[in-house]
Amino acid sequence: MARDGMSREEYEEYQKQMVEEKMERDAEFATKKAERACLRTCLRDKYRLPKSEQDEIMIQQAGDDVDVPEELIKIVDGDAPQEEEKTSMMENLQSMDMEQLKEKAQATFVEMKSKAEEKCTIM
Repeated sequence: MARDGMSREEYEEYQKQMVEEKMERDAEFATKKAERACLRTCLRDKYRLPKSEQDEIMIQQAGDDVDVPEELIKIVDGDAPQEEEKTSMMENLQSMDMEQLKEKAQATFVEMKSKAEEKCTIM
């Protein structure tokens, strides 16, 4: 019994090869899922969020071989400079004239409200 012009032996070899390739893809997929779970765990630790049982299970299933890729670690660690920028921004806001800022915000609000009234007949 030949399939698509293959002999039985060729077909069996082809099937065997397909199964091996599928197993390799499944293993790579499981590893990627475990890496993502590990990254989420790192982020949860960093931001003190509750742990996820699903992520823990995925990491355990993949074994101890799972490490977060360096590029992703850099992304997680890259959030720290943003916090410093927020601090310096807060310092800048504190040194600003609040009355001037309040007047500007009110003027912007009045301007937006008048434009909305022009466009909307209900208002």
